[in-house]
Order: sequence, then C-alpha cells, then structure tokens
Amino acid sequence: MSGEGADAAPAEPTRVVLLRHGETAWNAELRIQGHFDEPLNERGRWQAERAGAALRGEGLARIYSSDLARARQTAEALARASGVAEVHTDPALRERAFGRFEGLTYAECESRWPDDVRRWRAREPGFAPGGGETVEAFYARCVPCAAAIAARHPGETVAVVAHGGVLDCLYRAATGADLRAPRTWQLGNAAINRLLWHGEGFVLVGWNDDAHLVAG
Repeated sequence: MSGEGADAAPAEPTRVVLLRHGETAWNAELRIQGHFDEPLNERGRWQAERAGAALRGEGLARIYSSDLARARQTAEALARASGVAEVHTDPALRERAFGRFEGLTYAECESRWPDDVRRWRAREPGFAPGGGETVEAFYARCVPCAAAIAARHPGETVAVVAHGGVLDCLYRAATGADLRAPRTWQLGNAAINRLLWHGEGFVLVGWNDDAHLVAG
C-alpha cells in the first residue's frame, strides 16, 4: 500500500516577476552603490511607474523587495498600480556589499586599488573588496531568499524587486551559468524579467523586457 501522499500531484509552479530597481543618481554617475541607501532619481521614478503600469494586469499575489530605498520605492510603484496592499521587504535581497568601493566610480576604484578591481572583474568567487562581501557569500544570501519566497506561493504570481547583482545571481541559478562566467546578459533598470519556480529550482522564462520604457 502506498505511503500517505505518495500519489499527490506536484505543486503548481510559482511565476516570479523579477525587477531591478529604477535608476538612481549614482547609477547615472556610474558610482558603486552596494548597501548605500540611494533613492530613485526622477528618471528612476518614471521607470518605476511605467513598470507598475506594465504589470497592472499580472494578478500579483504579493510583492517582495530589498529593504534599500531604491528597490522599495520601485516596489511601492508596482503595489500602487496592482492594488497590492503591502510591500514585504527583506534585507537578504540587498545588493552585494562592496565595502570601500561604495560611493566611488569604477575609474576611481581602479586608480586606487587596481589589483582589487582586476580580481573583481575576474569574478573571483572568494574575493571581497575591503569591508565587502564575496560573490560566493552574496549568492548564498540572495538566491535561497528568492527560492523561499517562490516556495511560499505555488500557483501564484509574485514580484521580487531587487538589484543588479541579485538579478545576476538569479539568472545564473536559473541557467546554470558559473559564478566565474563573464556576464553576457542585460540588467536594465526597471526591465521585466520572468522566472518559474518548480520546487527544485528556477527556470528562465524571459529576460530584460524593457518595451514599457520606450517613451511615447
């Protein structure tokens, strides 16, 4: 005789709508943000509103966000458009911590710490800028958080609003790309990305859809 639940149907997949936050002044200046709590700029607020309008008919059951202002403000625009009462924030969805790199441009970092920047660009999994976070630790923080969110909503559609580094990790989780592999995919501000969670992992459905950000 079969054990209890042996013939139960598998849970329905969770549809995950994944967004990077809208633009900030530091994005425009090519400054490294990390955990620095920079708000959206005017363009970023416009992008967030456009993303909200584009997702209005998605039937979002819940919206989750990094607790940093740029992601939270983007998520709140989605919530207003979709009629979702609350944005649930989680610090595990924060951007990677870049330590002494934060607040500086890429060029400034390279002029001060050229060897550190070389190791960063080489995507050494165990490397962290002074006071920062390794790629390995960052991946181990944000991907399980997103997986736990998806696992709570079988058969539903949820939005997750985070940061470029988080999206990069989730793309790698969904496609099997190695942490050291060069990035060949886009991570546009407020672009719409789609994953499925089927209980054992993420599957890539669509990436970097920015049609809603074309003015006019």
